[in-house]
Amino acid sequence: GLHLTIDERDHLFRLAGHQPPARGGISDHIGPGMLRILDRLQDTPAEIVSELGETLRQTPLGVALTGDTAHLTGMERSLGYRWFREPSTRDLYDPAEHEFLSRLWVSGLREVIARRGPSSRAARMADALQEHSAEFREIWDRHEVGLRPRETKRFVHPDLGPLELTCQSLVDPEQSQFLLVYTAIPGSESYEKLALLSTLAPRVFV
Repeated sequence: GLHLTIDERDHLFRLAGHQPPARGGISDHIGPGMLRILDRLQDTPAEIVSELGETLRQTPLGVALTGDTAHLTGMERSLGYRWFREPSTRDLYDPAEHEFLSRLWVSGLREVIARRGPSSRAARMADALQEHSAEFREIWDRHEVGLRPRETKRFVHPDLGPLELTCQSLVDPEQSQFLLVYTAIPGSESYEKLALLSTLAPRVFV
């Protein structure tokens, strides 16, 4: 809420006699620059996510598009974790994309573990998924890395139906966070549907 830089935040914690929260991939702190950009996107579906796919902040239209996921806690905050543990998570995405998205989440998680180490939250998440998901275990055993998200995201919205949206991302390398902004090609059917999304946003907060 104060839009502090990480150094300013840490200084404030020390002045209060507390140890500052962790930086980097395990921190929920969002830099003020990223927050200012998000604040200017109130008429656009957008969200800030961590390297583990945890939603940290959403615009109202972001909530209308993907649901209110920023309030979740624990491993359930991660879309990749819910993808393998909660089948209904996949309902929002085109079934033709499910196989690729499963591989994408596993590949991304493996890369995060390589950066953060065997005692990281990412490693604990992988252990939990290997225990509970046969699909995750099968893909994990392929040792596939290097997959990248496709620019076009194909959603199946419960009210608007199929949506093809372009996802632009802005990276904060210091915090390993990503600002995802969803747009549609002007004149397309998805563009017309996206214009209706604002009529659904107020219902999210009822």
